Amino acid sequence: MTTHLGDLLDTARRQRLVGRRRELASFDDAVAGRSSRRVLFVHGQGGIGKTTLLQEFRARARAAGRRVVQIDGRDVDPSPRGLEAAVRQALDGGDEPVERLLAGAVLLVDGYEQLAAIDGWVRDGLIPRLRADSVAVLAGREPPAAPWRADPGWRQVVAVHRLDPFDPAESEELLVLAGVAAPLRQRLLPLGRGHPLTMALLADLAVSGEVPDTLADAPDLITALLESFLDDVPGDAHLTGLVTCAIAWLTTEDLLARLVGSDAPEVWTWLTRRPFITAGPRGLLLHHLARDVLDAEFQRRAPERYRATRWTIYAHAVDGLRAGSDLDRRLHAQQLMCLMRTSPLAHAISTLRAQGSATVAPGHPVDHDEVCAILERFEGPVSAELARAWLREQPDQLSVVRAGDGIAGLAINLLCPSGCALDDRDPAVRAALDHVARHAPLRPGERVFIARYLAAAGEYQRGLYALLVACVSSIIEWLTRPLAWAFIVVVEVDHWAPFFDYMAFAPVAEVDVGGLRHVVYGIDWRRIPVEVWFDLMHERGRSGATGPPPAALLRPPPLDRTRFAAAVKAALPALHRPDRLAANPLMGTALAATPAGPTIARLRATIEAAVTSLGDQPRGDQLRAVLHRTYLRPAPTQEAAAEVLDLPLSTYRRHLAKAVDHLTDLLWTVETGTESGTATGAAGRTATGLLTGPGPTRRPG
Repeated sequence: MTTHLGDLLDTARRQRLVGRRRELASFDDAVAGRSSRRVLFVHGQGGIGKTTLLQEFRARARAAGRRVVQIDGRDVDPSPRGLEAAVRQALDGGDEPVERLLAGAVLLVDGYEQLAAIDGWVRDGLIPRLRADSVAVLAGREPPAAPWRADPGWRQVVAVHRLDPFDPAESEELLVLAGVAAPLRQRLLPLGRGHPLTMALLADLAVSGEVPDTLADAPDLITALLESFLDDVPGDAHLTGLVTCAIAWLTTEDLLARLVGSDAPEVWTWLTRRPFITAGPRGLLLHHLARDVLDAEFQRRAPERYRATRWTIYAHAVDGLRAGSDLDRRLHAQQLMCLMRTSPLAHAISTLRAQGSATVAPGHPVDHDEVCAILERFEGPVSAELARAWLREQPDQLSVVRAGDGIAGLAINLLCPSGCALDDRDPAVRAALDHVARHAPLRPGERVFIARYLAAAGEYQRGLYALLVACVSSIIEWLTRPLAWAFIVVVEVDHWAPFFDYMAFAPVAEVDVGGLRHVVYGIDWRRIPVEVWFDLMHERGRSGATGPPPAALLRPPPLDRTRFAAAVKAALPALHRPDRLAANPLMGTALAATPAGPTIARLRATIEAAVTSLGDQPRGDQLRAVLHRTYLRPAPTQEAAAEVLDLPLSTYRRHLAKAVDHLTDLLWTVETGTESGTATGAAGRTATGLLTGPGPTRRPG
């Protein structure tokens, strides 16, 4: 029979205990002397259950007849004297030596990370003085320092236990013990991600009748969780680093430098010590639950700061994707997918990543037979033979996910027109190109992207590996090519249609290939640029909206080269006439685009910057001067401009015509996203960099 309220509390807690069998067995063996272990390190992120486990250890030690000393590091001065004083206070030991007080006892220290300053003394000065049958448990967020693990003596005495989230069975057991009904348990399990504190808080909400759809719907819950995540942030730069880890899939030191400047090394070091952050070979990764909680809270508390940080991460990923190696491109593409993690696409992929999915990698010629065998199994010999022909024609367009010794997922993405007979021979490709020709023909330098084949080895187009490889490989192409259209060809229409509805891709054609119905979905990137589309995907992830792109985001139908040149000629004399410039067709082009939509000021600035950049071309100074005196700071008449430039009128007019042609070439590279074309390659690159900058033209949400 219990005699104290504390005993009742301990009994109630023990009745709710879930999992941790390995740790409990290790402790029981240490207390009973069945193993050589006498020091147990228990570490894990905030809320993972360290304190709950220590409470169970205390109950078991007492049941075994041991004296227990329990210390909370947050209440102890981090000095040898402070810890010794805490032990004496816990035992009313007066001035008795600590080693005598702890003889044969069990010492439980919670919040051990708070005592990091005296870790060396605990290891070398305190524990060696204890009697051989004493047991110490040190529980904190950080794993033990290297000397605990490297010294041959300590390796025989120390056991290290990292507390991981509960598995699905343990999570459900916790909810059952908390009295949560079966239907609600299925809603709460994916939210809690096995994190004990979260599961307990969610259970409390469920019992009270409040069941959130996402963590963002439960501000009180999020606040409670954040108390365990944000209680030791030293400064604003460190908070920015934490925000970055919450938003970004992978945080690197150069990304931090874009956000916190010279504080990046210090912030990086601090982040690597957070128990919910893993330092991998290519950057920092945040625990799934911590990401969900922190992301929701930062959006709620500081939406503008959150938006600005997200934009910087997006721009950094796009820059890296466009400039990086093949492996780096795939990592940056995954970064971009993480920025859309509220979308159904990203949610499905995160489910796969939680299971340890492989990296999307370029395919090789040795993969072709296996790829074609997978496609023949699901689509038949006609499709497989077309795929083999495309792999011969565009071998670099194969992307795969490998698992074990085989291919788990594949995507064959085509760039068209290809210039070969396959454009007409493949019914799906022909249908896509016919749609382009009817509705919005290509302009010089533009290409069409077609995700022609996608499949998972086991589940064909319903498999998550198919989704993963299709998304990552497509994003790389969409952001690194001057694409006019993007198309995706699918057979499993019932499965993919909701994804396409979310993505604002519309069905444009149905074709028969080898007796199997294929549906072609597409989008015109000239009407809604990729950067704007990313913004839309983020907003739809939060709002749940689907369907065609909103009319407010759409640009007018693209100008062909002839109409574009005419619009440039009409815009030049109207640079100082906003009313006339507002009616110019260039207002619907990339030249006028801003994050908030097209503006007259942006169009004028783009044209003026292009005039200035003409001077970077060989013998371009004269061309720049002619345009400057004619349109930017115009003389009253062409005769007056020729006189100011000290040119004969006929020479002046010849130079003016040539300058307008070169200016049009430069502006065309901006409109089409090409680096060259009718302009010289160097001039095209100069204009593209100067007028659009290194990153996207629209901020994502």
